[in-house]
Amino acid sequence: MSETATAPGPSSPGEFRTPEMEQAEKGRGVPAARELALEDINPLNANLFKEDRWQDHFERLRREDPIHFNEIETAGRYWSITKYEDIKTVSSDWKAFSSAHGITLGFPIGANVPTFFQQSRPPFISQDPPGQTEQRKTVRPAVAPRNLAKLEPLIRERTCRVLDALPDGETFDWVDTVSIELTTAMLATLFDFPFEDRRKLTRWSDIVFAIPQPGGVVESQTQKRDEMMECVTYFSRLWEERKGQPGDDLVSMLVHGEATRHMSAADHLGNLLLLIVGGNDTTRNTMSGSVYGLNRFPEQYDKLAADPGLIKNMVHEIIRWQTPLAYMRRTATGDCELGGKAIRKHDQLLMWYVSANRDEDVFDDANAIDIERPNAARHLSFGYGNHFCMGSRLAELQLRVLWEEILTRFERIEVQAEPSRTLSSFVRGYTELPVSIKRK
Repeated sequence: MSETATAPGPSSPGEFRTPEMEQAEKGRGVPAARELALEDINPLNANLFKEDRWQDHFERLRREDPIHFNEIETAGRYWSITKYEDIKTVSSDWKAFSSAHGITLGFPIGANVPTFFQQSRPPFISQDPPGQTEQRKTVRPAVAPRNLAKLEPLIRERTCRVLDALPDGETFDWVDTVSIELTTAMLATLFDFPFEDRRKLTRWSDIVFAIPQPGGVVESQTQKRDEMMECVTYFSRLWEERKGQPGDDLVSMLVHGEATRHMSAADHLGNLLLLIVGGNDTTRNTMSGSVYGLNRFPEQYDKLAADPGLIKNMVHEIIRWQTPLAYMRRTATGDCELGGKAIRKHDQLLMWYVSANRDEDVFDDANAIDIERPNAARHLSFGYGNHFCMGSRLAELQLRVLWEEILTRFERIEVQAEPSRTLSSFVRGYTELPVSIKRK
């Protein structure tokens, strides 16, 4: 849905394979990186992330081929950028490396795909300045420091209510009970969305980047299209309401913003989904990742419990370690050279934040959590340059408040089994995390 380029294929979206689908179809049990020829390494395979086996693939690329070429039928030519400084270079030069053709690996420019995969107006994350700057400015007040200060008491009140209601002495799913509940409630507030329907936001967020498969989040592109149309219909109604009764919510900002008011809700679907995913997937998966990660490194959990003053730096470190969005894409606007490799016009470049945040040249012992890591805040999980995540401070606030309240209530949150993970090479997420709590 975030793609404006096109590619060859049949007219029915239900029959059409996207690049991520093509790679996922290669199946589970992808060989370890050491068993593959270098040219056969392709970290796009979503099974690597679902099985939590992506680390050695990126380690080998960083070491042997940090700007790594792949080519597949559905996407054409693309490069995996895996080192920290190279990603900053690409992020900093929007004229040479444009966002205008989508943020995930897409179809070759100029080919032909069903209308379902095209957008008449791309979201501002898929634009370059000045259009990107103008539209982004429209919604920035929602996450400005003054508004965050107003939101913090509400965030804390809801966090306390959710944590106080957790069951004692039994296993429950942290993802659904805590992470989804807190982030979806926050989204409903930001959109002034009917609170009783807030779980629709979670659903729409889940299906945006879902890979259709039997038994999956969605089973076909047709189902995905139909549910996205439900999203359009719902927001179109809110759109019309806010025209006459504007508030200080995100929908009203888009309806009345100088750079956006001439557009319809359907035209703004990309922006709406961007704000939903940005406010839901990323924060909720970091919330879940914080519990899982501190259980993986219990000495760090002990250190945090002994000194809650470490929460602020722990937040940066968990966001680095989790990296909730694994990569972002740019497209070369002309022939150029990067790291000694010849990049052609229209080549796609995948900036693998998940790899940059493990770069040994920047972060010592990067696979481990160290809540006292002195440079934890240098992570690239929020991107870099003109597309730096404008909701970063809200995400940090929600995670900080969560752990401030956890430490006052619980001796421990104990993970009871390995989590189930999202089948995606874009969203690094958890679908289930069984835990139990020990109250103080």
